[in-house]
Amino acid sequence: MSFSSKTKGELARLFTEEQCCQLAELAALVRMSGTLQLAGLNRLNLNIITENPSIARKLFKLIKDLFNIHTEVMVRKNSRLKKNNHYLIVITHQMGSDLILEKVGILRKEADSFDITYEIPENIVEKQCCKRAYLRGAFLGGGSVSDPEKTYHLEFVTNSSEHSEVVKNLVNEFNLNAKVIQRKGSFVIYLKEGDQVVDLLNIIGAHSALLDLENIRIMKQMRNDINRIVNCETANLSKTVNASMRQIENIEFIKETVGLNKLPENLREIAEIRINHQEASLKELGQMLTPPIGKSGVNHRLRKIEEYAQKITIKQ
Repeated sequence: MSFSSKTKGELARLFTEEQCCQLAELAALVRMSGTLQLAGLNRLNLNIITENPSIARKLFKLIKDLFNIHTEVMVRKNSRLKKNNHYLIVITHQMGSDLILEKVGILRKEADSFDITYEIPENIVEKQCCKRAYLRGAFLGGGSVSDPEKTYHLEFVTNSSEHSEVVKNLVNEFNLNAKVIQRKGSFVIYLKEGDQVVDLLNIIGAHSALLDLENIRIMKQMRNDINRIVNCETANLSKTVNASMRQIENIEFIKETVGLNKLPENLREIAEIRINHQEASLKELGQMLTPPIGKSGVNHRLRKIEEYAQKITIKQ
């Protein structure tokens, strides 16, 4: 099961007792997953479809609790993909589809006609708790979140440009930075930063998913830190080895050309120790001298030896 499916499963099992929040969540689910079907003059049927059985059960319960309408959930096999079932809820005109559509703010009746609206009525998202519930419903109806092992990305997909702006603005009321792009005829409201994805999961109540994501973020950060330390140590070791090889080459060159006895006593002493202890660090070399000297002193003498070798090369 994907991380997104687990998150939706958690949210589908989350029920609130507040009817205002129930209505807000249902309103978002209907807008994201619902379709309208003409059933005669000024008559509409409402069809809501989902691939998640937990979301279908939640829709059934919300419609029953809010409107006392007992619907049936029909299961249909996806003939094209031949794997996922579709769960279809149909509310006919006779069952009270008009009432639901009016309450969730989609249908506006005027005399003998009606109008379809894309704006969310202010009374539905007036309270902070209702705004959270609406975003939860929008995620259940048309949202997804990427596997945090791969990337941090959360999005809502809607077919309406107007509704995408509404959802984006609603998300950004919580000090987030959601943006909208168009993708293959749909409008995508998305968040890409890990911190913002975590905040949005917290807003809609997906606390278990949030903890899982945070654990993965911590593990990824630890792996990155370890890799950075290993890379740094590897680079330093490589630098040390290269420097040691260069020092030994300079000393061998002087030995083969003019002889080490031509070096001043302090340089000859460090040259002989370096030749005899090729794996030793600068600190260890310094402790072998009499009297001992520090790393900077050893490095200074080895640089002098390198300059001496360069002078011999120029003369040749």
